[in-house]
Amino acid sequence: MTEEEARLAEEARAYAASDADYQQYEETAETEDLGPAPTVGEAIALLEASGDAERAAQAAEYHKTARHYLGVAAPLIEDQVRLWRAQATAEERLALARGLWDSDIHEAKIAAAKLMTQARIRPDDAAWDLIRGWVGDLDTWAIADAVSAAAARRVTADLARLDGIAGWLASDNLWTRRTALTATLPLTRARHPDAQESTARDRILDWCATLAPDRNWFIQKAIADWLSALAKRDPESVRRWLVEYGEDLKSFARKDVTRKL
Repeated sequence: MTEEEARLAEEARAYAASDADYQQYEETAETEDLGPAPTVGEAIALLEASGDAERAAQAAEYHKTARHYLGVAAPLIEDQVRLWRAQATAEERLALARGLWDSDIHEAKIAAAKLMTQARIRPDDAAWDLIRGWVGDLDTWAIADAVSAAAARRVTADLARLDGIAGWLASDNLWTRRTALTATLPLTRARHPDAQESTARDRILDWCATLAPDRNWFIQKAIADWLSALAKRDPESVRRWLVEYGEDLKSFARKDVTRKL
């Protein structure tokens, strides 16, 4: 096992042991004057003020990715982002998200993704361009999960974006490949999908088949999660998939899906 494979294996064990729950807030109407949106520097200073040195050291050890960590708890990031979203115009949100991401601070990257996690962004082409530009740079599950949540809103808004996501399957970056599935999880939820949604589901089932031979734990878990979610609404499609491709999955992934049927 190479050093990189050992690092990913350890991260996979940590991920499996965590709840990995990054709750996303819905945008709400604000009636009071909340003041101007912060600059990038001001936003980072606010995150730093909420940081904890011990938590930062633990995060650095946990994620094992060379970047600056502030040690800000996830709920505090969410609270800050909710305020910034309410304060900022659409253009200001884009600029703030771009600056936070470019800072290469762990919590700032998560905050950037959360700023873009909104159901209603119109027009949203600029937001989608920003989000998909991040996907190739993903290098740890916490940031990948936050970006996936943002991407999922934009995919749901325009299923034609699946054409671009299809290219992620061939990426050398495992987090990019994984995001092709995690960003499309909402498509499993409709009990009575329309024709376009059904076509999209079939397409992503094909993606699961394409990725099934990938032995990486995170990819296997993403496949299992996608199929398990679909099993709640369309168990027959999942059963057919398992008959044809189930042997390509690792045992734990196959068992995870089977338990949901």
